[in-house]
Parts: sequence; structure tokens; C-alpha cells
Amino acid sequence: MSTFRALALTAMVLTGTVLTTGHALADATVKVSLWDNASNPDLSKNLGMGMGSKMDMSKAPMGIKLDSAEVAAGKVTFDVTNDSKETIHEMVVAPLANADATLPFVEKDNEVDEEGAGHLGEVSELDPGKSGSLTVEMKPGTYVLYCNVAGHYAAGMWTVITVK
Repeated sequence: MSTFRALALTAMVLTGTVLTTGHALADATVKVSLWDNASNPDLSKNLGMGMGSKMDMSKAPMGIKLDSAEVAAGKVTFDVTNDSKETIHEMVVAPLANADATLPFVEKDNEVDEEGAGHLGEVSELDPGKSGSLTVEMKPGTYVLYCNVAGHYAAGMWTVITVK
């Protein structure tokens, strides 16, 4: 290794500079799939967090799939794709006190009270086949990702992610 390259490498280590293509090593990227089984699914499943005493998520007509359910604290980028053929979906991020927490649900609107849930950001309504992204500074803890289009959260369109 040349003296110049050794000095440059030492300077990068001392200053915390990282050369990379794409996201910096301290950042995490989570691929998110928003999915559903049909254009007119049964939305009366009561599969939102804490809504059913014996929730069988295998029967959920909608959902959110992550490529990783655990990430390191720091800047987390969610690359979100609406994999539905016919339905608009969105993804909202909110903190949870713990994995058993419930979100404030507004029955008459059939959706989560985003402000009451501690909304940290969202990828707004995505048409079928479309994608979007959101980057959030996340501290260690438990978070929920959910779709807040009317009826979708209660139909099982949510998942939990842990930040270490």
C-alpha cells in the first residue's frame, strides 16, 4: 500500500468517513411490500393490534411484509412497494411502548388516529405497482408500520419492527 493510500485510509478511519455505493454503513434499508389478496377483501376481520382475542393473521386479506423485522438504530430508509393489483395502500410509521401495545383506533372512520399514535412519517397513498421511500431517524425500541386507508389496518395491514 502506498504511503498516500495508507494516510488517506487512516484519515477516513479517524474521521468516521465511509466510502460506499448506496446507503452509508450506519444506515439501514428495509424493503417493504404492501399486499392484498383481492380487490374486495373482507375488511371486518378485526386483525388490528389488540382487536381480536385469537387473531389468526394467516387469514388476513391484507398485510405488510418486511425483508427484515430488526434493524440497527440510526437513519432507517423504508423502500415501499405497493404490490397490489387494484388497491391503493400507504405505510405509516409509529412508535410502540411494547410489542403488545394497541393503537388508538377511530371506529367511525375505520382507521388509526395517526396523531394519537405518534405518527413519525409515511409513504402516502401509492397506486398499485407504485413505489416510494421514507427515511426516519430511529432510536432503539419497537415500532409499527401500518396502512391507514380506511379498513386496511383492521384487515391485518400492519407489522412490527424492532430497532436495536
